[in-house]
Amino acid sequence: MASGFDWVLLLLAATCFASGGIFMKLAGGVSRPLPTLAFLALFGLGAVLQSLAMRREDMGVVYLAVLGLEAALALGFSVLLFREELSVARVTAVVLILVGVALLRRT
Repeated sequence: MASGFDWVLLLLAATCFASGGIFMKLAGGVSRPLPTLAFLALFGLGAVLQSLAMRREDMGVVYLAVLGLEAALALGFSVLLFREELSVARVTAVVLILVGVALLRRT
């Protein structure tokens, strides 16, 4: 069972990856230097935080937990920042991912 600190690391890692996705979109296919550097730095920091969370937990559980949280954050960021569509299908997909992560944690 992950400690509170491990869950903070998971959430921070997912936030770094999702925030990196914002800058990846702004980088225009790595044609803009500052957004490119920002997304690379955020992805690197996210990987370090995820690695720290993996010290005491199963890799599969941590990896999927970060991916699930990242998916939820990325959907929220895409809607808020880029005015992308928030459909029932997208919300349902993210909810299913998060339910799957929760079930994985319990097994």
